[in-house]
Amino acid sequence: MSADHSKHDDEPAGSPEKDAEEHRNFLEQIIEHDLAAGTHEGRVHTRFPPEPNGYLHIGHAKSICLNFGLAEQFDGLCNLRFDDTNPTKEELEYVESIKADIRWLGFDWGDRLYFTSDYFEELYGFARELIEQGLAYVDDLSLEEMREYRGSGAAPGRNSPHRDRAPEESRELFERMRAGEFEDGARVLRAKIDMASPNMNMRDPVLYRILRAHHHRTGDAWCIYPMYDFAHGQSDAIEGITHSICTLEFENHRPLYDWFIDNISVPSHPRQYEFARLNLSYCVMSKRKLVELVQGGHVSGWDDPRMITLSGLRRRGYTPESIRKFCERVGVARFYSTIEMSWLEDSIRADLNPRAERRMAVLRPLKVVIENFPEGETEELEAINNPEDPNAGTRKIPLTREVWIERDDFREDAPRKYFRLAPGKEVRLRYAYCITCTDVIKDAEGEVIELRCTYDPATGGGKKPEGRKVKGVIHWVSAAHAIGAKVRVYDHLFSVPDPNDVEEGGHFTDHLNPDSLEVLTDCRLEPSLADTAPGCHVQFERQGYFFTDPIDSQPGAPVFNRTVALRSSWK
Repeated sequence: MSADHSKHDDEPAGSPEKDAEEHRNFLEQIIEHDLAAGTHEGRVHTRFPPEPNGYLHIGHAKSICLNFGLAEQFDGLCNLRFDDTNPTKEELEYVESIKADIRWLGFDWGDRLYFTSDYFEELYGFARELIEQGLAYVDDLSLEEMREYRGSGAAPGRNSPHRDRAPEESRELFERMRAGEFEDGARVLRAKIDMASPNMNMRDPVLYRILRAHHHRTGDAWCIYPMYDFAHGQSDAIEGITHSICTLEFENHRPLYDWFIDNISVPSHPRQYEFARLNLSYCVMSKRKLVELVQGGHVSGWDDPRMITLSGLRRRGYTPESIRKFCERVGVARFYSTIEMSWLEDSIRADLNPRAERRMAVLRPLKVVIENFPEGETEELEAINNPEDPNAGTRKIPLTREVWIERDDFREDAPRKYFRLAPGKEVRLRYAYCITCTDVIKDAEGEVIELRCTYDPATGGGKKPEGRKVKGVIHWVSAAHAIGAKVRVYDHLFSVPDPNDVEEGGHFTDHLNPDSLEVLTDCRLEPSLADTAPGCHVQFERQGYFFTDPIDSQPGAPVFNRTVALRSSWK
């Protein structure tokens, strides 16, 4: 499969057509080549086939955007098909969460919602067809014995003693397997391909196993279930899929995919193509490990905002637009790479910067008394809602004698290039006046609990103080008008870029970041945030982008999750 097999030699170098083609990914080029050649009757039909055994994560988002996006781009169709062939791990809860995630991302499968279980009877018939052709047999070897007979990458496998069973005997045994006459694991149905093949997937793979487990859709109607490699390609063929797009780990499975398609009387002949799955730093992308995080109590659930699941990202405040833009930026490649988490964070900053309104919030408050400000008076100041949006307008913020500032914006022993507040130093309160620290009040333990300051009335409206330079600008809120709120500040769930890299005897959870969540309960926010509805985005100036938690927020008592920090101080 060549990435440039659709190029035309008669196109002049540097032509618009050639330049555009060079910017298309290899899957787009394959589809364009197929359309030009009339392959698949000129149709483009893709599918997204998740197994309903967990919640979707950011890696699945790449596959969703790719499959649905290619269908949209080439005026085709994309199916949603649940690969529900392992009832021991699958639940209806996961089915509904997956559907919700795809809709949230902005894609629609229309009336093309399918389940592999829809095809259990047809798949059973395909298996019987292979048996009757002498291309499949019932094997009595145990799982351990099959592993031994299979050989290794360096040594060919050995034929099972049951490999030459007559088709009639295998067909009868297979029917009895379906009827429930044998114990779980007693027998399997295997394809008869080549036990000496250098591709381990072609060494007589298992097609069906006996498994007594209640299925979330078919109940107890079946006690044998098809393996993914057998069910996948035939389901594609039943649905008329043209381009079956998988991640790169299925590349060695493609010969098996084609072998089934070529040897069964399926109604169509799809082709499988592979792309590199998404790997993201500071994350685990294995669904098994995500399950372990949830079931082990390391996170609060699948929608914990520290999780890389789509439900977790959504609760943290990521938008579908930012996820789609991230997937577009990552692109489609044929080789593995790890994408820096900063790429994902950049995508949400870029999305929120032009539309999230600015507000002031003090997360770790320290009281400031402006001694020369009139007691009992309130001055209304004008603040810009969003400097990136000329239509966002302004709002009024109250200034009083007592205000809260960020504790980190004061140092008693400040270094020379420290431009925030310190004894004898002057800073500007955002949208207000310049203040100078004149006194520091401490408690019995020596902790700073209050600052005494004076303000320069001549510096209102951003006017510069005469004869002196003021470089520092800090945010604040009026103590008399501030609202209290709970704020959750998130960091990476893992403390190292590759949590999967563990020493012998170690475990990926050894790399969990103990500081991945900080819950601040004594925050002070400007009063305009009191009635912020659940699910709203806002930029806390100098702090980052925050999102009102859609579950824990109550009327008049919003709970804010930090989506992402700011790259620079503030805008």
